[in-house]
Amino acid sequence: MNAFYNKQGIGDVLLAQLQTETPEKIHTEQFDDITLIKDENGNIAAFNLFNASQYLDLTEAATVEVSEEMVTALQNALEKNGVDLTLEVDLSPKFVVGYVESKEKHPNADKLSVCTVSIGTEVLQIVCGAPNVEQGQKVVVAKVGAVMPSGMVIKDAELRGVPSSGMICSAKELALPDAPQEKGILVLPEDAETGSTFEVKA
Repeated sequence: MNAFYNKQGIGDVLLAQLQTETPEKIHTEQFDDITLIKDENGNIAAFNLFNASQYLDLTEAATVEVSEEMVTALQNALEKNGVDLTLEVDLSPKFVVGYVESKEKHPNADKLSVCTVSIGTEVLQIVCGAPNVEQGQKVVVAKVGAVMPSGMVIKDAELRGVPSSGMICSAKELALPDAPQEKGILVLPEDAETGSTFEVKA
């Protein structure tokens, strides 16, 4: 789940996104302060919580950190408004240190590489376009569901026919201070712990 709140821009409304893919067709259902947003199959893709500051302690940050406390508050808000929905939320960190186990040339694109990247708990296949990615590097991986500082949500994708789960990040994409302008991923020190959390300021 991702959550977004911009009181100055759109008012006291929190948007909770439950699916990484945006449905082509949606319909809504209203329950007092809750608007459910459903896809064409009737699955809940997102919901809006109106008068959000009455239910949660919110700051002006556009992207809200999803914590156990926030999920509990949202669950209480749903129940208070008569919505029968149990939130199942992955609270594991979305930006982690990865280890590039292998790098192969993409079969259908000269400037893309197909990388196998360990993030400790699992191994991901990530298609990467950076010219400096190499086997043996420690890198920052944005997992599926991560919200980049730009607001982009990382999704499962297929690039030129090859599945890709996650993104190997550059310093610029992570909005790090003094990030180089030239294209290339951020390479971490060798002693960075695979699977550990990488702090990103939204």
